[in-house]
Amino acid sequence: MNVRDIPVNTLSGSATTLGELVGDRAVLLVNVASKCGLTPQYSGLVELQKTYGDRGFSVVGFPCNQFMGQEPGSAEEIERFCSTTYGVDFPLLEKADVNGDGRHPLYREVVETPDAEGAAGDVQWNFEKFLISRDGTVAGRFRPTTAPDADTLVAAIEKTL
Repeated sequence: MNVRDIPVNTLSGSATTLGELVGDRAVLLVNVASKCGLTPQYSGLVELQKTYGDRGFSVVGFPCNQFMGQEPGSAEEIERFCSTTYGVDFPLLEKADVNGDGRHPLYREVVETPDAEGAAGDVQWNFEKFLISRDGTVAGRFRPTTAPDADTLVAAIEKTL
């Protein structure tokens, strides 16, 4: 299945798909949280959006509260935190699970992609990143500690554009 066609909801609850939400752009899908030690990665994600947005790229945030309850807020609280604290201007999806029996269908597909060491499966923590090419294939998986400005991630984004 093409991940761009899987139904998702925006943070405000509107039904859509990645394809409808961002068009034919390459996407960096990131499970995000506002109370995590990695939350400052939002700054780097905003920079990626600024740098590559006009070249056919979009970050898409996927709030998730599965990792030590680090995204406890309502949709309104998440939106306010992201916009006022980090100036987030990329799309945010509705909060959902990325692991377990209740795993969102989008994540059921993307977690089959191995990371650089060849490991696939569950998301390890907040801020794990999946690079989705314009044709809907997953072009790369980057574990949570990979910073948004890491050479490996930037090179992969450049290659998808």
